[in-house]
Amino acid sequence: MESKFSTLIELKIGSYILIDGIPCKVASLTKSKPGKHGAAKIRLEALGLADNRRRSLIGGSDERVEVPIVDKRNAQIISVAGNKASVMDTESYETFELDIPEEMKGKVIEGATVVYWDVGVKQIISVR
Repeated sequence: MESKFSTLIELKIGSYILIDGIPCKVASLTKSKPGKHGAAKIRLEALGLADNRRRSLIGGSDERVEVPIVDKRNAQIISVAGNKASVMDTESYETFELDIPEEMKGKVIEGATVVYWDVGVKQIISVR
């Protein structure tokens, strides 16, 4: 998985971050005032993309963190079985299985084109 570095102060709600090597989406940020001899502290709460677990990170505002590079790709659905969809990437013709998110259960049908993100874990984002 490719990544780059950013500081905590540059992150915003909805951006992505790697916490313990797991790609997460930032849910909340709180910033404390700087003290007499120190820098401002930032508390970050994030949700894991693969397991939806809440993770937190506390550090100085100038602390460097890893940010994953989001690869947005298109795929065509080959078959649907329960909450899994077998899909084929439209560029590389690679086939693999993806979990179908709860909010897209009725929309994901055979032959449809979906947009998925590859951020260390592959996840369906929208149906076209």
